[in-house]
Amino acid sequence: MTFSISLTVNGEQRHVELDDPRVTLLDLLRERLDLTGTKKGCDRGQCGACTILVDGRRINSCLALAVSHDGASIETIEGIAQGENLHPMQAAFIAHDGFQCGFCTPGQIMSAIGLLREGQAGDDPERIREGMSGNLCRCSAYAGITEAVLEAHHVLAEGDRRKSA
Repeated sequence: MTFSISLTVNGEQRHVELDDPRVTLLDLLRERLDLTGTKKGCDRGQCGACTILVDGRRINSCLALAVSHDGASIETIEGIAQGENLHPMQAAFIAHDGFQCGFCTPGQIMSAIGLLREGQAGDDPERIREGMSGNLCRCSAYAGITEAVLEAHHVLAEGDRRKSA
């Protein structure tokens, strides 16, 4: 039996035929749509390397069945920059050395963007660390990650103030 699903991935409508209903969003993104920025770490929902945004919310894509998200809007690391301009979170991760080996970085960045959109962090480093606790970094770049999220929060908040003025 074949399953046909439609997704909006990074703003682009995608139609996919699946032969197996057990295909995860992670495998669909990496193997079928060639969006390899989303990483397969533990494949058990414990490390956060596969974090993406689905309908604006953070999820571990390794635990999400693709057929369950028919019609969803998905954002991955490949879709957050505006042309040559990095997303403020990407720029902040670079400025604050929020990564070392870089394997967890796409999931960290997507989780941080989701965290800020959810309004869960603000200026509180402890709330940022707690909100990001589902994303593990084997290199222990946590101080830089927290600083990056704080900076991106300020940059994004300033941009929102300018738009509303």
